[in-house]
Amino acid sequence: MERWTDLGQVPALTRSVVTIGNFDGVHRGHRSVLGAMVADARRLGGTSVAVTFDPHPAQVHRPEEAPPLITGLADRLELLAETGLDATLVVHYTPEFAAQEPEVFVRRYLVDALRAAVVVVGRDVRFGRQNSGDLATMVALGETYGFEVQVISDVHGGPDPARRWSSTWVRELLAVGDVGGAAEILGRPHRVRGVVVRGDARGRELGFPTANLGADLQGMVPADGVYAGWMRRVGHPADAPDGYLPVAVSIGTNPTFDGHERRVEAHVPDRTDLELYGEEVVLELVEMLRPTWRFDSVEALVAQMHDDVARTRARLSGGPLRTGSAEPGW
Repeated sequence: MERWTDLGQVPALTRSVVTIGNFDGVHRGHRSVLGAMVADARRLGGTSVAVTFDPHPAQVHRPEEAPPLITGLADRLELLAETGLDATLVVHYTPEFAAQEPEVFVRRYLVDALRAAVVVVGRDVRFGRQNSGDLATMVALGETYGFEVQVISDVHGGPDPARRWSSTWVRELLAVGDVGGAAEILGRPHRVRGVVVRGDARGRELGFPTANLGADLQGMVPADGVYAGWMRRVGHPADAPDGYLPVAVSIGTNPTFDGHERRVEAHVPDRTDLELYGEEVVLELVEMLRPTWRFDSVEALVAQMHDDVARTRARLSGGPLRTGSAEPGW
């Protein structure tokens, strides 16, 4: 998949099939839209392009109310590429960009730059200054500029079949630690990404060395607790030795030691030889094993950590499943 961050990078296209959205999480609802447009592009002999935004518009317009992002830009682009898209145009979202009239946006981006033959949108599409453009606006502009507007209906399923798949629903589930429910909507385990930094080495002293992710990690951090999951070392093939490892992940403030800083720490069972400092890693969270507890003694904590690791081994014994699988057992 080609990645463009400026209109000047867009090559001369003959025709394209385009969709527009934030695609936070790239969940199954998103992928139904993307799959339809990729199929249309192949049928027409055109280029399939997703137009997305960075930062998220809410972070520009109402930063104090902006929701946490399910995925950072790196993971969003990686997941978009997995849908079969030919290209993604990442628009730097600014107040100046947001001030464009709907027709100016359509003419400049969809018509002049991308040569859109088909624009694929949901019924609730909004675009242009103060979100003044809607589906009727897009249809009218399509008639003016000669592109077809294809409307994709909402997709329902997951833990509540009556509810449509949405990024909001994923955030609600992650906020209570239900990474399994989130995975049903995402079509994959939820992931967070960050660089491993040095911690206080307390885990190593207790016999459970951990990889500590720095404060600038990407992806929504779910509720405090202990999770079973997988660690992917960025830059290492997933099928290479040590490239993809089972982990027990602790999220919280270490209340047994009166901690105050919220941390994400991953322990690889049965491994004390890994040196991960400075590496970028992706953690895929499969299941919450328990909430965070305060223990009366270090001995009680260590006993519980042994149990957490045993449960992690058991939970992950079937191996990882990949993006888009409908099988249980992540």
